[in-house]
Amino acid sequence: MIRIFTGNDRAKAKQEVKKFLGENYEVIDCADLTKDNLPSIFLGTTIFDARRRILLRDFTSNSNIYSELSKYLNTPHDIILLETKLDKRTTTYKEIKDKVEIKEFKLPPKTDFRIVFDIFRVAKRDGKKAVEMLKKLESEEDPIRFTGLLVSQAIKDYQKNQGNKEKRILKELSKLDVNLKSSKIDPWLLVESFLLQLQSF
Repeated sequence: MIRIFTGNDRAKAKQEVKKFLGENYEVIDCADLTKDNLPSIFLGTTIFDARRRILLRDFTSNSNIYSELSKYLNTPHDIILLETKLDKRTTTYKEIKDKVEIKEFKLPPKTDFRIVFDIFRVAKRDGKKAVEMLKKLESEEDPIRFTGLLVSQAIKDYQKNQGNKEKRILKELSKLDVNLKSSKIDPWLLVESFLLQLQSF
C-alpha cells in the first residue's frame, strides 16, 4: 500500500510514519533515482522480509520517477512518500489521488501577536466586541496557544502595575488554562467566556 504524507509540519508527519511503518523501516532519498530503480523498490523483496516497509523522501520532486508511480500502485509493500509539497496540478497526481491515501500535515499559521493583544485590551472595556474580534481568528488559531499569548500580555501588565485587577486576571487565566486542557466544553467557548468577564475582574 502506498501513502503520501505532505506538508510543512515534518514532526507530525514523522510521527505518523512511525505509526504506520513502526520503528524499523528502509529510508530512500529519491533525488538521484531513475526509472530502473523502481521495480526493485516497489516489487522487490529481501531475504529477511517479503513485505517491506519503506519511506521514500521527496519522490514527487523527481519528475522522471514520479510519472511512473501509477504503475506501482499494487505494490505488496507498505510505502510512504514523504513530501514537503505536492503539486496537485500534475497528471500523475490526478491519476493517483483517488487510489492512494494522501495526508497533509500543516503547521498552524503564525499568529499576529498584535491582534491577540488588541483583543485582550478591548476585552478589558468591551467583552462582546472582543469576542467578535476573536471569532475572525478561531478557524485558524489554536485556543491553547491563543490563551498562552493572553497570559504573556497579562504578565506584562502585572509587571507594570501589580494591582488587584492584574492579579485577578492572572488567576482567571490560570483557571482557563486548566479548563482548556481538562474540560469537554468547546475550548473557544471557554475563551469567549473569559473575555466576556474580563472587564468585571
